Amino acid sequence: MSCAICHERKEKRFCPAVHDKICPICCGTEREVTLDCPGECPYLQQARKNENMNHLRELDRDALMPDVEVPDSFMYEREALLGGMSVAIAQAGRRDRQIYDRDVIAALTAMAKTYETQVKSGLIYEQPTTSAAQHAIAAEISKMLQEMRKVEEQHRGYSTIKDSDVLKALVFSLRLALGKTSGRPKSRAFLDFLFANFPEKAAAGAPEGSRIIVP
Repeated sequence: MSCAICHERKEKRFCPAVHDKICPICCGTEREVTLDCPGECPYLQQARKNENMNHLRELDRDALMPDVEVPDSFMYEREALLGGMSVAIAQAGRRDRQIYDRDVIAALTAMAKTYETQVKSGLIYEQPTTSAAQHAIAAEISKMLQEMRKVEEQHRGYSTIKDSDVLKALVFSLRLALGKTSGRPKSRAFLDFLFANFPEKAAAGAPEGSRIIVP
């Protein structure tokens, strides 16, 4: 039988994205480009290991926002903040299957640049999100920050979460996303990473701390 995509080459593997058998070449070229590949696909999991390394080699260093210093101690000092941010991103990704890593990266970049301007100059200049998906992610993160600050104010009388802390958390999450994604248009490697570390039932309640694994 022939491949369900190209109809030319011989099919050799089952593709859960098209619910049919396809050839290895179509699998390699269309994976996370035209196909919405489920994270449990073994061929996708294997490919991501190599594609992630290629993506990192080609990555523009400026995308990592190197001017923002995030010390190693920050992950432990602000564990709840980082965990809450990861849960917020995961929730947005679960609600909309059309949200991809690139949307998360764009939203985190826009928010980080907004906070960077605010921290450095005191000016509030909000970087615009360019799609509904990016707006949904940014809104989920903003909602989480508002709720965390409100809880702290109720218990302490004030919030300990500074704008500089939010900036570091955003940049940390951005770097983690860039380190996990395959770089393909429909990659959800970073989102799948969050789904695995922050299961839906656990995400329904307040996070008990971060489950983030530094790459």
